Amino acid sequence: MKRAILVPGVLLGMLGCTSIVGGFSGRNEACRIIAIGTSANATIVRLIDTGTTINQDPVVDFVLRVNGEVGESWEAHSKALVGRLDVASLQPGRVVPVKFDPKERTRVAMDLWECKK
Repeated sequence: MKRAILVPGVLLGMLGCTSIVGGFSGRNEACRIIAIGTSANATIVRLIDTGTTINQDPVVDFVLRVNGEVGESWEAHSKALVGRLDVASLQPGRVVPVKFDPKERTRVAMDLWECKK
């Protein structure tokens, strides 16, 4: 009897934690943009520490210079959970693949991590 209650409770708890982490890390928003976005490249301009860490990995707000078609570019922000060992490789000056919302091009997500489909 206890097992019948415990298993569903644990599964619901895990799903809730996944949703919370996705919200705090920016992953949920990034995956929505990646699903509908237009591909481009962006240069990392600056990193801003959000003060949030998840499993000792920082959540970083990236300031990006997005390079669109025909030489147009614009500044945008993208929040992402970054592994401690990856921080050094995501510094200002690095060019990264991004996707942006074609209807609101300031909504940008770095296209570096896989989203579940």
